[in-house]
Amino acid sequence: MPKKKREKRARPSPLTAADGKRQGFTFNKTFGQHILKNPLIIKTIVERAAVKPTDVVLEIGPGTGNLTQKLLESAKKVVALEYDPRMIAELHKRFQGTELIHKLQIIHGDAIKLKFPFFDVCVANVPYQISSPLTFKLLSHRPSFRCAVLMFQREFAMRLVAKPGDPLFCRLSLNSQLLAKCSHLMKVSRNSFRPPPKVESSVVRIEPRNPPPPVNFTEWDGLVRLCFSRKNKTIGGIFRNKNVLSMLQKNYEVYCSLNNVEQKKIDIKSIIHQTLEETELKEKRSAKLCQDDFLTLLAGFNSKGLHFK
Repeated sequence: MPKKKREKRARPSPLTAADGKRQGFTFNKTFGQHILKNPLIIKTIVERAAVKPTDVVLEIGPGTGNLTQKLLESAKKVVALEYDPRMIAELHKRFQGTELIHKLQIIHGDAIKLKFPFFDVCVANVPYQISSPLTFKLLSHRPSFRCAVLMFQREFAMRLVAKPGDPLFCRLSLNSQLLAKCSHLMKVSRNSFRPPPKVESSVVRIEPRNPPPPVNFTEWDGLVRLCFSRKNKTIGGIFRNKNVLSMLQKNYEVYCSLNNVEQKKIDIKSIIHQTLEETELKEKRSAKLCQDDFLTLLAGFNSKGLHFK
């Protein structure tokens, strides 16, 4: 009787840099590490960033380099900003000895704390827990860059691009759209990542307004924060609140002191009433006001000596 041939067990394929995992290497979820593995999404991100051969690209959170490789193939230089030393080691392993290594600069550090170098385009699979601070750090960066194409948690992305009247329209929407043109590019399934996050994602394109709008952003944000504390309440109702009246009185006193302005006895209630009547916003609600409405409201208050912080 012929001997029965033993079936050969298929050896497991070695873990690759593209998968972001080798023996003894695990992802750190506290860093928001979800490696983008879908090649079609990666290709589309690079295309929508419109990277030129003369561009310096800032990539935040390069991970194991799947997106980095495509950027290096298109750009003059890629500055990869990475917090995790293990990921930096993976990047070195992946690109060392290749013709792309001379175009790659790796910086170890926290993207929120480090000063950004010069760049033309920013591309990032953003760790979701730093989405908001990173967005506004980019928008305050000077000199201004051409655009940023960023992967965000779906809900954050939709808040970023929401318009007045949309249930997701909020302070984030107003502030980001004051400083930049924000557009939603595509939805990305959680299965496009390893390990898959618990939420779906979206890619957003941000183009800073150049020159920036001629408005004091601290004052603007102070007004918007106040109005969106109760976004479905009327503007008149918000400004009748005793705490708001007290705050505006203190703001007036501080502003006069810091700017050497003669402090006069003023009637805060009367000024608010007059401003809201002149701007015709007394019965309107923050959730449905557009950017121009808030600019008008801020200018009206400032012209009468009331300021926000």
